[in-house]
Amino acid sequence: MAPPELDRKSALFLDLDGTLLEIAATPELVVVPPALPSVLSHLHRQLGGAVAIVSGRPIGQIDRLLAPFLASAAGEHGVSIRYADGTLEDLPVGIAVPESWREALAGAAERWPGVRIETKPHGVAVHYRLAPERESEVWQLVRDMVAPDHPWFRLIPAREAVEIGLRAASKGHAVERFMGHAPFHGRKPIFIGDDFTDEAGMSMARQFGGLGLRVADVFGGDPAQVRAWLTLGMERMEGHPPPDAAGTTP
Repeated sequence: MAPPELDRKSALFLDLDGTLLEIAATPELVVVPPALPSVLSHLHRQLGGAVAIVSGRPIGQIDRLLAPFLASAAGEHGVSIRYADGTLEDLPVGIAVPESWREALAGAAERWPGVRIETKPHGVAVHYRLAPERESEVWQLVRDMVAPDHPWFRLIPAREAVEIGLRAASKGHAVERFMGHAPFHGRKPIFIGDDFTDEAGMSMARQFGGLGLRVADVFGGDPAQVRAWLTLGMERMEGHPPPDAAGTTP
């Protein structure tokens, strides 16, 4: 499948790690290409603000990585949402992984060199990329904590990691919420993602008449190709201003 051509009626929903950025050994080691924030800022302007970053990272981390770009965002797989007007929404309010679980995971990581715990405001992720031989032990530990029918939490598989996250939230929920608000409402959503957590966002984009694009299928599994496509879309739209820019359609 070839990637579609961006136009000014599109709405972009973009995953971060594995989609806009190459996966790194640890979350802190990701590299943000210098041109990316500028490209996103241009697209944000060209699409009337209809660009959102939808990531497993907390919103604060998204902002720091992509600064000075600042836009709509969903953090922790849709647990926290920031709308275009700056309004923040947490779903559900007041629920977070118990401290006893965090302590147990931290203790296990001390016994397992290379296993890393990533704490988040509402959830926690366990990374075993640097210790792949610990995969089964990591999964057994989190399964012992979170039963399949747990009312509040669920296990979220990721690339050489597993996260304990909130059951009520998903990237699909985030897309649905955004599409009900300006500037996304009425536009054709395009969701781009690379892993399991992105599937719900892709599915919701399709429900709104848009597209869900897997990095592996459409961009050869390469975030650099995603960035090149965004840059090409930006350049094409730069040469074709919106109809009201000069009062006539070019």
